[in-house]
Amino acid sequence: MTVDELDIIKEIRRNNTREQEVVQVLEKKDGLTWEEDEIVYMEARIYIPNNKKIREQILKENHNSVDMEHPRQQWMIELIKQNY
Repeated sequence: MTVDELDIIKEIRRNNTREQEVVQVLEKKDGLTWEEDEIVYMEARIYIPNNKKIREQILKENHNSVDMEHPRQQWMIELIKQNY
């Protein structure tokens, strides 16, 4: 994990707001969604709360990645969806 990714995880933990839909899914205990160390996972990916600051951090971190230069929008979205 990069420093930026660790900062994002810390910010997600600080933002303990859960949208009603997320709370309902967590209550189902379907095995596809769970919470661990204050992080919600949905289908093995980290759930991102509806928080503009966190979402902007994720976009910035992925856009400025060393591994890519000027990514096309769809490619960047797919890259983000691998983790979040």
